[in-house]
Amino acid sequence: MSTSGSILVGLATYNELLNLPSLVEAIHAELPEAGVLVVDDNSPDGTGRWCQEFSTGHSWLEVISRPEKMGLGTALALLMQSAIERGVTHLVTLDADWSHPPARLQAMLLQAVDSDVVIGSRYCPGGQISGWPWQRRFTSRCINTLSRLIMGLPIRDCSGNFRIYRTAILEKVRWENLNSPGYAFIEEILWELKLAGARFAEVPILFTDRKAGDSKLSFSEIAGAGRMIAGLVKKRLSSFSHSPNPNALG
Repeated sequence: MSTSGSILVGLATYNELLNLPSLVEAIHAELPEAGVLVVDDNSPDGTGRWCQEFSTGHSWLEVISRPEKMGLGTALALLMQSAIERGVTHLVTLDADWSHPPARLQAMLLQAVDSDVVIGSRYCPGGQISGWPWQRRFTSRCINTLSRLIMGLPIRDCSGNFRIYRTAILEKVRWENLNSPGYAFIEEILWELKLAGARFAEVPILFTDRKAGDSKLSFSEIAGAGRMIAGLVKKRLSSFSHSPNPNALG
């Protein structure tokens, strides 16, 4: 895989054959020097097989095929650790369903010059959502507001996966403290990055509901996010009780 641009784009996939081919081509058009690494959880629709076949003639794409569905969080952790091992300077993550617009990558990279974590945001000024019913918008807003307040983060979109990470900050993450194998990892990693001293920035995006296929977000994943947030509350309260300055983590 070519990573001469020091950028690795990571995609976690499960049954995304209808979306992935056009998406990786769009990513490559925006970042022609970047490598693209797909982590596929043995998709029954042949997503992993397509990646293997496509990669034979396109050195910028590589796939890690896992034997079973192991969760988004474990796939993202693998992508992050792969970025560290490969020595790239930045890792880009986005969903494989076309919800995140590759056309915003250049704007996000500009912010990455002075930031450790850049988030393609639905909720910062200028951000928008298309294709969601009001119930899903309301639930997402509540989750993000609660997460932001609990973690004390200077960002409005804590649950989106459209991000650019500086690899140097990922090297400071205490991986043993990350317990979420699924969707909740997206928020949990922000807490560890904050403790590592990360500088955060947001870039507005138009988030569009997936082009094809079914959502992988289940009720159990949402419940897992709730348990993770409850765990962070306990950690935060514990840090207050042991710190002479209760605003130390604020």
